[in-house]
Amino acid sequence: MMHNGLVIVDYGMGNTSSILNMIRKVGGNATISNDLLVLKNAKALILPGVGAFDNAIVKLQSLGIWEVLNQKVMNEKTPFLGVCLGMQLLFESSDEGELNGFGWLNGRVRRFDFSLKTSTKILKVPHMGWNLVKPVNYDTLYSSLEKEARFYFVHTYYADCADASDVLATAKHGHEFVCSINKGNIWGAQFHPEKSHRFGMIFFENFLRLTQC
Repeated sequence: MMHNGLVIVDYGMGNTSSILNMIRKVGGNATISNDLLVLKNAKALILPGVGAFDNAIVKLQSLGIWEVLNQKVMNEKTPFLGVCLGMQLLFESSDEGELNGFGWLNGRVRRFDFSLKTSTKILKVPHMGWNLVKPVNYDTLYSSLEKEARFYFVHTYYADCADASDVLATAKHGHEFVCSINKGNIWGAQFHPEKSHRFGMIFFENFLRLTQC
């Protein structure tokens, strides 16, 4: 089978060109595509995401991409990275919508809610800006990153991960939350590595190395 290398999934809801630019900046290459044959032949996949949970699912299903991703990730064990909403879609459900996510990971996506917080500091939603990311380990996506690595976030919802073994990194906004996951061939980042300058560059270098793309 001829492989297309790394493919960034284009379904009209993500920073595809920004991700491609960052990958090229670190010496890698990728293809942006929604062509089902290209996706089927991908050696590794990145699913970006900006927007609403249900809307993303409807778009992926209407384009035929949903079934292809299920086959690639679950059956063929193709390396996969979900970014922002692209990570949230990997879970079973979300406070934001009514539809079921991929369900590759156990858990639900929840909305930040600080309405009952007694602190005088009012925490803003969405959580936006640079934040410290604390990896569980530095062996894979966070290899070579210093202990004070900061990444750029823009999100109102966060993943409530049911299995502690799937948690790869956490961050804090009012409370600690899961900001990166890993389960076998499946990886995810709630933050935007493509907007995270040198930290994002190291992140993508690590992903390219892990996937041998």
